[in-house]
Amino acid sequence: MAARRGPYICGIDAAMDVVSGKWKSLILWELHHHGTRRFAELRRGLPGVSEKMLIQHLREMEEDGLVHREVYAEVPPKVEYSLTEHGVSLNAALAALGAWGSERIRRIGAERVFVDVATA
Repeated sequence: MAARRGPYICGIDAAMDVVSGKWKSLILWELHHHGTRRFAELRRGLPGVSEKMLIQHLREMEEDGLVHREVYAEVPPKVEYSLTEHGVSLNAALAALGAWGSERIRRIGAERVFVDVATA
């Protein structure tokens, strides 16, 4: 799959193109807060994501230059994911949106899902 390249109406259109889908922004958050993660760690940190969807999103995010995938020549194979500089800058841009969402959760009294970071 080739990286998406527009045409775009505006900058928000281009930004949403790379974070579309429920899990991409959560993958960015997980890698930002926990640093380099193996696939199983990412999956545990994102309750509800299917293996297929996580693989698909990680591949797209790697193609878009947001995530770095490091494969170690070991048996069994070891693969780690981390944010690229581009991914870090996108996370910084999403910070205001996250703050807005946290305020919305508080305002409407929505339930939050808590993930045990010790096991995630």
